[in-house]
Amino acid sequence: MAEKVKVKSGDSMSALAAKAGVSLAAMKAANPQITNPSLIKPGQVLNVPTAKPAAPTSGIVSGFTPSVTMPTPAKKPGEPGFVGPVVPKSTQSSTDSAAAANDYLGLGPLGGLGSGAVAGVTGSVVDQNNSTTSNVDDDGTYAGSDKDVQELDPVKKGKAAIDTFDVEKYTKDYLAKVTEAEKDIERKSAFNILKMEFQQYGLGSLVDKISNLLTDGTPPAEFALRLRATKEYQDRFKANEIRLSKGLAALSPAEYVALEDQYQSVMRNYDLPESYYTKDETGRQAGFEQLLGGDVSARELEDRVITAKERVVNANPEVLKALKSFYPDIKNGDILAYTLDPKNALKTIQNKVTAAEIGGAAMQSGLGTSLARAEELQKMGVDKASATEGYSAIGAGLQRGSELASIYGESPYSQATAESEVFKLSGAQEARKQRQKVTGLEKATFGGQSGVTSGALSRDRAGGI
Repeated sequence: MAEKVKVKSGDSMSALAAKAGVSLAAMKAANPQITNPSLIKPGQVLNVPTAKPAAPTSGIVSGFTPSVTMPTPAKKPGEPGFVGPVVPKSTQSSTDSAAAANDYLGLGPLGGLGSGAVAGVTGSVVDQNNSTTSNVDDDGTYAGSDKDVQELDPVKKGKAAIDTFDVEKYTKDYLAKVTEAEKDIERKSAFNILKMEFQQYGLGSLVDKISNLLTDGTPPAEFALRLRATKEYQDRFKANEIRLSKGLAALSPAEYVALEDQYQSVMRNYDLPESYYTKDETGRQAGFEQLLGGDVSARELEDRVITAKERVVNANPEVLKALKSFYPDIKNGDILAYTLDPKNALKTIQNKVTAAEIGGAAMQSGLGTSLARAEELQKMGVDKASATEGYSAIGAGLQRGSELASIYGESPYSQATAESEVFKLSGAQEARKQRQKVTGLEKATFGGQSGVTSGALSRDRAGGI
């Protein structure tokens, strides 16, 4: 076959022959019309013969130039340098088998047996003991079994591997490994997030107790649940047990720790002993558990502390004395412990302290009063200030009033009578009339004078005689 080429300026017949890979003689033979090969002109059309491809020598496709000198292949199996597929003898056409092998490897039809379709298989077969057998005939066919061929022939061996390759199983196994890897990453991520969250409260060590969940396949969604089930977690947030027993919702770690911090701030501000808010190594403050369990807010705690600290502990001693006298269940005068115990309602505590303040005011005026009277006055709205003023007036005129009532044979003018008038209790009007009557009798006896020029006897006011 020949290709027609139009001569261009600078072309020569020898150059065109070299470019096409043919000899100058072949070029001349293809162009008999050219009498002088050295004289060709631009525009002339020449026939350029097609070069014949050389037979491949080691399964190398056409056009490949090896970087080393390839040995001349032998013609028969068993001779040094033989290259080509080993074909089972059962195959009718050895050439067809070689072509099939070439097709399988994607090499194309490179020729028949021994033409270099597959490299690396020698004509002799080496068994497991490295001894050479003579199962290869002179015509290049192999007289061994198909099993031997499958083990020795790279084409057969490769095809057998692919024929038995379970794509579905491989894909399933691969995806399982990928999924497990993703789950592992997810578990580690969830664990780290959980630990970071607890570390900001100083509780990172609690999360370390569940580190085994990273390797036992526990879903990340269960990490928090497993953490709450640990003894360390339950001990740290023990007040939640109290809350749940009372029908209250459990506090989250953030809510729990925030309330602890607020409690501590209140106690520090009012100089309460450190024993009330001491922490252990996990940050637990056992003194707060009853407050947390009783759903005591920081504001309520402050009211309790003020009631105990400012109104009793830092008040005049008569208040504490009256408190202990009225309420002996407050042992040793530990008003702080009593006040901070949520079992004791804040309003009840405040009422008791008010009653003690009333009793203390009476003591300061040299008088006494009963728990019943103090609580009656407290319920009537009498507070510490009004009690102090009232008992001061009663104390100033009570003795003289009692004496006058005795002198003039009137009903006794008692502290209870004076209290009724001063604090406007039931019978206040009768008490006032009684006081005015005895003072009037004294004035009449002394010609309008009470015998005292100043003081309680000269004052016409509640409690004044």
